[in-house]
Amino acid sequence: MQLTDYEKRMLDGEMGPAEQVAMELLVQYGDALGAERLVEVQSVTGGIGGSPQIRLFSKGKTMDEVFNEFKLNTGASFKVPKLKAFAASLTNTMDPKCWEIQRASRDAFEWGVRCEEYSKTIDMHCAFTCAPYLVGITPIFGEHCACMESSAISFCNSIIGARTNTEGLESTGAAAITRRIPYWGLHIKENRYARYQIQVETDITTSKDWGMLGYFLGRSVKEKVAVINGIQHHPDLIKMKHTCAAAASSGGVELFHIAGMTPEAHTLEMALNGQKPLETYVYTDREKREMYELLNSGRSEDVDFVVIGCPHSNLEEVWTIVNCLDGQKIKDTCDLWIFVPSAIKHLADRQGYTEIIERAGGHVMTDTCPAMARVFPEGTRTAATNSAKQAHYFPSLTGIGTYYGSTEECIQAAITGKWGGRL
Repeated sequence: MQLTDYEKRMLDGEMGPAEQVAMELLVQYGDALGAERLVEVQSVTGGIGGSPQIRLFSKGKTMDEVFNEFKLNTGASFKVPKLKAFAASLTNTMDPKCWEIQRASRDAFEWGVRCEEYSKTIDMHCAFTCAPYLVGITPIFGEHCACMESSAISFCNSIIGARTNTEGLESTGAAAITRRIPYWGLHIKENRYARYQIQVETDITTSKDWGMLGYFLGRSVKEKVAVINGIQHHPDLIKMKHTCAAAASSGGVELFHIAGMTPEAHTLEMALNGQKPLETYVYTDREKREMYELLNSGRSEDVDFVVIGCPHSNLEEVWTIVNCLDGQKIKDTCDLWIFVPSAIKHLADRQGYTEIIERAGGHVMTDTCPAMARVFPEGTRTAATNSAKQAHYFPSLTGIGTYYGSTEECIQAAITGKWGGRL
């Protein structure tokens, strides 16, 4: 691998043991991938302690030792310096202000606090969100970054036109320390062209529609790059957020294009680089119905848990929820949990939205989500969500039957305790 003089100095240990170990890891990683060089990254999104396994390992260990083991893949003991890249943490284990409502253990609570305090000492910003692009960790077109959250990877590549592959604990740890990542995969322009096509022949208007289309995209092309063609209504940020999450959940999609709408697909020909697609998948009313049925595993019309915010909701979604509630109360047999980044929670507090939701019987939470943290109300049998990602993971991870629908349908379910959504 070709290294710059600066990178060689890090590798030789001139800048300290952390930089040296991180560079050794990146060189090994890059060599295994066939990368010819490293590329400088501006931002890194990863984390330290979201896993229960890491929490168990941490017993009797310093946080530097935990970081070295899980973020740098070394048993060596040295102090972790302040990070060179602008780095932010992804979701934590629980909301530190609602951990008892979430039925998180005290051990998980204390570990979460410990992770937050340590993150500050090394300048890893405590965003604790799966949607970092909502709170300022937002790359621009063409910018190289390193991210390990599937929905954020898809959003950055597809909607923004930034460049990242799916990274892990170790590579994001090394990238944060060195501000480098191997130049391979989706960092390279030639690898970003679509080879497959999704031809849409049904109406795609609502966020629910977009979530189902994203789910079909992932199931169809798996991790391949595709271009969606035939869209008549221009989507907004919320719709794209749900599409990216759904596609990454059902198939591992890191990058897709929408002809005439996303930055690397001004035309269908541009997205395909003038080539014919290897295969075209047609999305009609029939396929939409199939996706809807796959995402709805609920068996009882009684709903006892409604969860919104996977990926985390922005302020507009909170505003929509407040309008849907319209002074009504949540059914006493149902729980409503809304997940947002803490920065959005601050805005919701100032606007009075949090108070309105809490007065209705709901909760606005931060830092985590039910599917990933396995936190949900005791006795939950049937959940409802506006997230195709959550509807995909919830049944397999928790065994809870789940309904998928619009925000409006979900809030109505929370008010009535009954599922009334339909395609």
